[in-house]
Amino acid sequence: MDIQNPSPRLYNEDLAPARERHWGAFSIFNVWTSDVHSLWGYYLAASLFLLCGSFVSFVVAIGVGSLIIFALMNLVGFAGEKTGVPYPVLARASFGVFGANLPALVRAIVACFWYGAQTSAASGAIVALLTRNPDIMQFHTSTHWLGHSGLEVICYVAVWALQLLIIQNGMETVRKFQDWAGPAVWVAMLFLAIGLCIKAGDFSFTNNMPQAALLEKTKDVGVSGEPGSIWALMAVAATWVTYFAALYLNFCDFSRYAKNHDAVKKGNLWGLPVNLILFSLVAGLTTIAAFKVYGEVLLHPEQISAKFDNWFLAALAALTFAVATLGINVVANFVSPAFDFANVFPKAIDFKKGGYIAALIALVLYPFAPWEGNAASFVSAIGAVMGPLLGIILVDYYLIAKGKIDVAALYQEKGRYAYIGGWNPHALIAAAIGAIFSSVLPNLTHLLPSWWGLYGWFFGVMIGGGVYYVLALVRPQAQGLQASPAA
Repeated sequence: MDIQNPSPRLYNEDLAPARERHWGAFSIFNVWTSDVHSLWGYYLAASLFLLCGSFVSFVVAIGVGSLIIFALMNLVGFAGEKTGVPYPVLARASFGVFGANLPALVRAIVACFWYGAQTSAASGAIVALLTRNPDIMQFHTSTHWLGHSGLEVICYVAVWALQLLIIQNGMETVRKFQDWAGPAVWVAMLFLAIGLCIKAGDFSFTNNMPQAALLEKTKDVGVSGEPGSIWALMAVAATWVTYFAALYLNFCDFSRYAKNHDAVKKGNLWGLPVNLILFSLVAGLTTIAAFKVYGEVLLHPEQISAKFDNWFLAALAALTFAVATLGINVVANFVSPAFDFANVFPKAIDFKKGGYIAALIALVLYPFAPWEGNAASFVSAIGAVMGPLLGIILVDYYLIAKGKIDVAALYQEKGRYAYIGGWNPHALIAAAIGAIFSSVLPNLTHLLPSWWGLYGWFFGVMIGGGVYYVLALVRPQAQGLQASPAA
């Protein structure tokens, strides 16, 4: 739809409702293949598979987690497909036309951290490949810049720059890239899994890894309890759901381009429960076969490819997973902050400039590498911050607005989403209370039980959304008087 007389402080062409909507189910499906098929995703999937303890437990834990992910992505995706607006604009309905900058910037900052983490993972795969050469290994061990080896810095900058080329022509280039990258990684993964299983002598769902070694290698995942126990399975499902915390918020950045409701649903069905379960299964089988062949617990595909005697095969595997990691970076960590930063200053920042800002922040963060260390704490902290925001947006859209959004008013300073000076106090109060229980108390104090942090995102969604709903019932928030037909 065309927006008539929008406020310049709230509008530019990139933030406007999508005019061209030709993403089919295959493109939506490949949003998820690009998002999941990364080095981080492989590590998490392989670890969770092994911690399930058995194939049946794996189907239950990962299956339940994947169905929860599917349901949540549909809720967010349908809102994007119906309104045609990106995440920061959709957030204006609940947070206010200016208050939406708060959840937008939170999501953008998180994306910048993940942008650096995924770029580092992709460049690490290249480093692992290049150091097979003795001369390059010598350079790697003897030269250091910015707290990293010289080779690591060169590879990081090269991968960082390559990603900028992908987005030169906007979202259509992103779609074309992910439509190619997602299936390519599946081919490489199957090749890796089948080759190792043949070399191991069989296909097996059961691992004979020493439990002490398994727990040591998977400790960063943060799953407590004996593998296969009910507590471990609950933690596996929770960790799997929380891994997608950032994309629950901004999946509408992609679904807004979908042809119709059915394309979103079918793309999500194949890309989430089906793809997630199969991806985790293949990652687990590959890790088990690699243990039989090499006698080591290798949870990272670049570690496995580094063991190959054939240099060509090692290069193929390393480069494929590096490309896959670029895919998730572009999808999850470039598109979102590109829209989020544009939302803050629409007159000065468009989609490309917003993405460049995010990439620059990731480059500045590299010497400090805040993503290194305990991966479980990193993922949990990120997920906990997102929970209250998602709860508020979903409650507002589905329970309060009943799925009807005045799209034109999202671009008006004095429209129905002006609230108080462009800010909705109810959303701010709910977000603050939700964040206290999802992030502040479990991470900065010992007032809550130790297991609380693992489920912090869930508490954030429920508490943030619940408080917002109660406030809306007890004291309905006055909205601006100007209104247009609701979408």
